[in-house]
Amino acid sequence: MVGQKTRVERLDRPKWLQLPVVAIASVTILITPTGSWAQTELVPVPSPAQSPATAQSSDGLYFADIIVRGRPVFQVGSLQDVSARDRAQIINRRIASLLSQTEDIETVTISPDNPRKIATLRVNNRVLMTVTQQDAEDFGLDIEALAERWSERLTEAFDRPPLAVDVGQRLYETVRDLVRDTIGNLPSLLGAIVVVGMTWGVAKGVRYAAFTWAQRTEGDSNTEVLIARLGYGGVWVVGSVIALGILGLNFGALLGALGLTSVAIGFSLKDVLSNYISGVILLAAHPFRINDQVVIGDYEGTIAQIQLRATTIRTYDGRLVYIPNQEVFEASIINNTASPRRRSSVMVGIDYGENIEQAKQVICQALDTIDTVERDPLPDILVRELAASTVNLEVRFWVDSRRAGFLATTSIATQAIKEALEGADIDMPTDIYTLLFRNIPAQLQVTAGEEMG
Repeated sequence: MVGQKTRVERLDRPKWLQLPVVAIASVTILITPTGSWAQTELVPVPSPAQSPATAQSSDGLYFADIIVRGRPVFQVGSLQDVSARDRAQIINRRIASLLSQTEDIETVTISPDNPRKIATLRVNNRVLMTVTQQDAEDFGLDIEALAERWSERLTEAFDRPPLAVDVGQRLYETVRDLVRDTIGNLPSLLGAIVVVGMTWGVAKGVRYAAFTWAQRTEGDSNTEVLIARLGYGGVWVVGSVIALGILGLNFGALLGALGLTSVAIGFSLKDVLSNYISGVILLAAHPFRINDQVVIGDYEGTIAQIQLRATTIRTYDGRLVYIPNQEVFEASIINNTASPRRRSSVMVGIDYGENIEQAKQVICQALDTIDTVERDPLPDILVRELAASTVNLEVRFWVDSRRAGFLATTSIATQAIKEALEGADIDMPTDIYTLLFRNIPAQLQVTAGEEMG
């Protein structure tokens, strides 16, 4: 019959779905008195006029576990007006009370009641449960055979085995349930594995296609990396959703849980999310590129790698510095190689008696001999300062913006200017200080006069 078929199919549901029964039974033990052991199980026995196939469970649970010392022994089904969960709670409460109050537990006995077509399981002169005609039909046995089976299982569960045997039994049951659940979920697992494999292949293909397209259209390495990574991550998100759906994940419940815990997740992942969002903005805005020479905060060097979480700089002394993208995004960035040319300057001091125009001509001729000094724009020389003993000239010229070329050319230009001025007999004095003595004592004046005379 249809009703019976449905009840038997629900018997194979995984045991972890029945875990709330254990918790509810444990709470009920603490608050319910145990003085009603002489009563039989409060479940109705269907009359012959009522078809057992029409018995329905109010909560949709047709079978529930009978627990002894934390281990499921067997399952009982729902009856006409009693759900499987409520029935299991009554039985589990009696078993738990028996185990907590009695040290020596006798063998479970069977008391058949043929006129009513039931059998009562008793232990220590206390009623544990009733086996009904509905139970016999659910498991395909007669009442006596089913009662005998359940009584044997209860007796075995009541007998406390040695520690090693108990551990072995629990380990065996755990492995058995795991293997059974794995075999039952094998189609879903295989489907999820196939989806993950396909997602991996499609993600690699999308990343390659996106990167190739970005190379042809964008011409910027940062944008190419960003497009490729976003495409790769997007495919993985879609594939993960499909794989989890095959495994039976309820995304409605998941989104509800995420909504309840969004505040906690936001606080715990604030820094991580900030780094990733900053990385996306940096890759999209590209204030610098790989191999650019920049100054970020206290660090100066060459950009070695730009990732979504951090930016890597190789300093000029060979060290690698990993800077979180949030710090990079908030810092002032100096990009020394944003332009292919960079201006350098050298300060030169000449004597007040020298001809400034002549000195400028000598300096310009010296710079013309250096190939690494840019001809466009031309170097310029400014009178920068009238110092105490020199007229300071600022020599400005353009060189390659890369650090190695910049420093090398600046050094060569400084040396060439110095040698050219010396060759033109243009004096470059050091600082001269004039000391004036006032209110000199007469004796000191006489002594100084005699020495001068």
